[in-house]
Amino acid sequence: MSAVITIHGRQDATDGPASPLAIGAGDRPIAFGDVQGVALADFLAEVRGIAALLPDRPFAVNLCEDRYRFLVAFAAAAVRGQVTLLPPSRTRAAIDEVRAHHPDSYCMGDADACGCEALSPLPHYLRLPAVLPRADGGMLQVADDATVAIGYTSGSTGVPKANPKTWGSFATSTAQNMAALVGLLPADGTAHVVATVPPQHMYGMEMSVLLPMVGGVAVHQAKPFFPEDIAAALAAAPLPPLLVTTPVHLRALVESGVSLPPLAGIVASTAPLPQALAAQAEAAFGCEVRELFGSTETCILARRRTAVDEAWTLLPGVELQPQPDGTLVRAAHLGGPVALADIVELLPGGCFRLRGRQTDMLEIAGKRASLGDLAHRLLSIPGVRDAALVQLDPDAAGVRRLAAVVVAPGLDEATVRDVLRRAIDPVFLPRPLRLVEALPRNETGKLPRRALLELLSAV
Repeated sequence: MSAVITIHGRQDATDGPASPLAIGAGDRPIAFGDVQGVALADFLAEVRGIAALLPDRPFAVNLCEDRYRFLVAFAAAAVRGQVTLLPPSRTRAAIDEVRAHHPDSYCMGDADACGCEALSPLPHYLRLPAVLPRADGGMLQVADDATVAIGYTSGSTGVPKANPKTWGSFATSTAQNMAALVGLLPADGTAHVVATVPPQHMYGMEMSVLLPMVGGVAVHQAKPFFPEDIAAALAAAPLPPLLVTTPVHLRALVESGVSLPPLAGIVASTAPLPQALAAQAEAAFGCEVRELFGSTETCILARRRTAVDEAWTLLPGVELQPQPDGTLVRAAHLGGPVALADIVELLPGGCFRLRGRQTDMLEIAGKRASLGDLAHRLLSIPGVRDAALVQLDPDAAGVRRLAAVVVAPGLDEATVRDVLRRAIDPVFLPRPLRLVEALPRNETGKLPRRALLELLSAV
């Protein structure tokens, strides 16, 4: 099968099977919010218009802050045969690092500063027009084997790694994600999604970019941050919406006491969701909180209702194979087995429990402990609002000590250390343990290792 993609008279023939850029009738909504609703036909017209403006370069860094404009720009790049690069953050350093590996790339965005630290003007930068141009035409298609995005891991355990994604794999994983949301989406009418996570993150890409394009839902154009802004975005939906968020944002919502409109549900990912927080959110907002498990390497793999379930349920077609140093993942949307550092315990009925990560296992003075368990005990100390543990590089004696950074207003370092000493083996007490006002979390709540080490050295 050969698909022909037509953009303003330009034709690029692609070999092999191809799939539609978006599904549904032309009048179905794909976005809502300040734009007062965008129909699929209007979206496709603007994709054609922007595609004709893109430079002839193979790679693009999409820095759009407006989620709808991100959709248009991503889709336009895809139909032009360009690969969208998704740096682990939109800091200038992260952008420059990714572009160093792709010198033939360009950047596009919806503002002069393009959402990054503009220490100097970005070379080859395209700012999208204030009014998006349109062009007529039929449904656009993309070859299933075409690489349309390269996502980068957050760097929370080291250097960010590149993970290419094809259009066919995205289409397949989106169908799996729709299955993960069964029971949270309306049976009649178009599901509406409000997301706090940036579209440049793989979780944000899956749940707020691909779902509107090939899942048939509508997404709010903004990326609300503060509780009041999130509530306002949710109130703009014509039906009870689905909130796509992170544990960090969910905690802020619960603690703020903000009133939310009726919700179809809440989904959370990017970091472990504490059971107590999930239960508090369900009680506060009157809906199910569903946690999603995945990674940049694999996309979303499993789900659970964290308030009541410890075990995860695999999505259709996903298989796990435990290994001595982690887990092999096989799924229809993956080109082959993918190795994860997570250690799992398989259960009947397509379920599993997480048992930590091989990289989290510590051995000091002949004793072993889990970094995750130590962090949990630190966070359980009354008065500790946020905390992170990191194992430092070997010292002169070859010992890799633990260090901790803690947010605990009203407490001092000695108090935190004394309480922690009663909960863990003294050999694992973090040295140093530093109190700070806030942790350097990124937009999805993750803590890049580099940022933690810089914070420790600065304190």
